[in-house]
Amino acid sequence: MAYLKDFRERIQNNDYPGFLKIWEEYCYGDQPDGEEMIATLESVKASEMAKPFGLQVERILPLWRGLTDRELAHQVLRLVLDLQTTNSDQLADLATEHLKNRFQEDPLMNEKLRLVGLRSREKFQGAIRNFELLSHLKEGNYIFHTAGWGSGEVRSVSLVREEVSSEFENVLGIQSLSFDKAFRTLIPLPDSHFYARRFGNPDQLEKEARENPAEVIRDLLRDLGPKTAAEIKEEMIDLVIPTDEWNRWWQGARAKIKKDTKIASPKDLKDPFILREKELPHEMGFHKSLEASSSVHTTIQMIHAFLRDFPETLKNGEFKASLQTKLQEILSHPHLSEGQKLQVLLLLEDLSDVKAKEKLASSLKEMHTPGEIILTIDIASLQKRVLQILLTVRKDWEEIFLNLLFAVDQNPLRDFIVTELNKKETKEALKTKLLSLLLHPISYPEVFIWYFQKVIDGKAKLPFTDTEGKVRFFEGILILLDHLEQKPQYRDLVKKILTLITEDRYAVVRDVMQHAKIEEVKEFLLLGSKCQSFTDHDIKILHSLGEVVHPSLARLRKDRDRSSDEVEVLWTTQEGFQKTQLRIQQIATIETVHNAKEIETARAHGDLRENAEFKAALERRARLQSELQFLSDQIGQARVLTKQDVNVDEVGVGCVVTCLDPKGEHLQFTLLGPWDADPEKRILSFQSKFAQAMKGKGVGEKFDFQGESFKIIDINNYFDQNR
Repeated sequence: MAYLKDFRERIQNNDYPGFLKIWEEYCYGDQPDGEEMIATLESVKASEMAKPFGLQVERILPLWRGLTDRELAHQVLRLVLDLQTTNSDQLADLATEHLKNRFQEDPLMNEKLRLVGLRSREKFQGAIRNFELLSHLKEGNYIFHTAGWGSGEVRSVSLVREEVSSEFENVLGIQSLSFDKAFRTLIPLPDSHFYARRFGNPDQLEKEARENPAEVIRDLLRDLGPKTAAEIKEEMIDLVIPTDEWNRWWQGARAKIKKDTKIASPKDLKDPFILREKELPHEMGFHKSLEASSSVHTTIQMIHAFLRDFPETLKNGEFKASLQTKLQEILSHPHLSEGQKLQVLLLLEDLSDVKAKEKLASSLKEMHTPGEIILTIDIASLQKRVLQILLTVRKDWEEIFLNLLFAVDQNPLRDFIVTELNKKETKEALKTKLLSLLLHPISYPEVFIWYFQKVIDGKAKLPFTDTEGKVRFFEGILILLDHLEQKPQYRDLVKKILTLITEDRYAVVRDVMQHAKIEEVKEFLLLGSKCQSFTDHDIKILHSLGEVVHPSLARLRKDRDRSSDEVEVLWTTQEGFQKTQLRIQQIATIETVHNAKEIETARAHGDLRENAEFKAALERRARLQSELQFLSDQIGQARVLTKQDVNVDEVGVGCVVTCLDPKGEHLQFTLLGPWDADPEKRILSFQSKFAQAMKGKGVGEKFDFQGESFKIIDINNYFDQNR
């Protein structure tokens, strides 16, 4: 196909004169290539050159006559007839002779030649293709409507009326088309075509798609050409796989497609899946990717992922040896880190390198800071394997494990470490370590939440999973919640804590309070009242559950109810109110729509268990929904602050307070609602602890905050200073 690249380049650049120059040279050649002719003519047919080229296409006929493959010759001549616009007698004679030879047993030959224009010879563009369509139009055969009706089945044909009646998937009832319209819009489909099977026997196609999804995707790509994940979904959802089952099906199908040696899977979501002409062994494709790898880190990641996904390739001795050689080369790299060295040795061990295991043990024995090195390993499964070896070769493994417990990122690794430490000889050391977590929950928020779940689950016999431990950890989680609420970066953790506390109708709270002393329950209620993430309903539930165990707590609830009207009012300036309304509108429209597209796009990656983009999109949706619900609830409690609402006789919302700090310096604070707060400008939320400490105080009075004493020397109206 020496000319095809030049032809396509001219077509892409719309260089018709340049194309004709090469075409003339090509037609005078003496080595006909049927596949090249077909590819060239199909490219022209799909371009803007098709119409003017119709006057020149016949130049190929002398070269065409040299084709020995009858099927290729037929396809080339069919394309010539599709493109030609001369309607010459010579071409009519050639097409007629060709059709009579190819369909010599057809009893309706003369009638069909008339219908495609080869009898009158006035206009017979597309004559061969149209003749084939007429031969295909028989009851029960399948067709495809290119103008939007989709796949269909022929119901009846009349050569007298020159029309065909068919049933299509995208229109109701039986539709009749004249042959003239049929020539322009219908394509014959063999019974084996994906569209024919989808229309004719969708139940059987669904069964095959569930049993052998990769084979069905092969058929789809063979018949429809390269398709992206989104396009594959469009062709199959509902029609083959029900909508509510698509994600689960595609997740499994994607894993099998990835292992199919005939299908080229894309690296980018926007790129299509392609059916290869020949099967490409995974080993060959992987070698090409490996050659393009530019770093040791990437190479290690690639080899690990490949061995995980395609372990069967290790049966190929030559391939296995090549990987061993590659890893040995990496091992001799002068700038190889200790963590990378461990990973390479583990991979060599997977490849049956007998010396790798000994080198691993030796390396771990000699390391001065194995814990720090283990943290540099990105692959969690390899981290765990290193820890397993370390258990057997290091006497100080207990100290290393204790240091790593709060440092590792993955919960499965924490689980492994805790399991190993939760043994008779090391259990006390584990308890001491966890006690430090309990005493300082804000130091390791993620770790505390992880272990809190184990405590409330109580299935494993771990430290602090007894009744007393549950009470102490519940108090800790409330302290942590109050702390994290002040830090926007921990919004996801706040949501997770709220879910743990409130799920299953506050099951955790019920269990803890049932065994807590009245003083402990009072502490829970006090801590809960400080957590802004709890709704008023949540606080009422906490009080109610406490009253069930300790009825004397009912008085506390009544005191709270008396002040609930004040708590429920959320003061805000007009600017703060409008800003919050705009934020609600932005979430409900722009961000939610964008997130829905993110989820849909990420779903198409498949393999949802390891699809980080999909998980991130779902987490973003949860955050948006949570924020929208929170702001919507607040907007209903909001009241726009006016000058008349501000009382300067004592500190309250809307006041500008000047006070003296313990050093005698003047400090000025503006007290507004939470939506208007700006600590950098010393505008505080009236709900903040500092504002609450001075609430109700007048000029000359003192108040204490965090062990320091402040004196109020002036109170002004916010609206007088912001006219």
